[in-house]
Amino acid sequence: MDTMNEPLTDRQRQVLDFIHSHQRQQGVSPSLREIQAHFGLASPFGVKRHVDALTEKGALRRLEGKARGLLPASHPRRGALAEIPLFGTIPAGPPVAAEQEPDSYISVDTVSLGVRPNAKLFALRVRGDSMIDASILDRDIVFLTQREARPNDIVAALIDGESTLKRYLVQRGRPFLRAENPRYPDLVPATELVIQGVMVGLLRAWAN
Repeated sequence: MDTMNEPLTDRQRQVLDFIHSHQRQQGVSPSLREIQAHFGLASPFGVKRHVDALTEKGALRRLEGKARGLLPASHPRRGALAEIPLFGTIPAGPPVAAEQEPDSYISVDTVSLGVRPNAKLFALRVRGDSMIDASILDRDIVFLTQREARPNDIVAALIDGESTLKRYLVQRGRPFLRAENPRYPDLVPATELVIQGVMVGLLRAWAN
């Protein structure tokens, strides 16, 4: 049966709206686990059922091999391929002093990252496990752009001269960094916090 022209159910529309909203606010598509948590679903199979239905109805498409590869069908199917410089590694763990030097270049479809084709991007390879609850794993590649950080953005930052990848938060007017792993403490700058880039996309280690 052709499902391409079938209307969306209320829940399917809610899931699609959440994917749109997450892309606008975070710069990346939500993971299945994030969709599950947002709607309070008990099982990931419920999320997969909604995503499969949206795909069959032509409202959603998937980028194969992408950890966050859900895109609304209204999203252009292909953007400009950009050569993104990969500047070595960044710790997703305790911050360390590290000099980042250009390593190589990665060809990326900018549409798949949800950014403008002319956006200035750079990439870093993750080292460590402090961001695992944000689905950022050791050896993943994160794509970042240089813009002003907003609360809840995931950022590459220099904190008191040492580099790290963490979530950017502000409390009582004071910025600090938080891991997405309860084993790591919050990082409050003693003197300086410099945001080097805001994360807009991710390439899973096993897919690259």
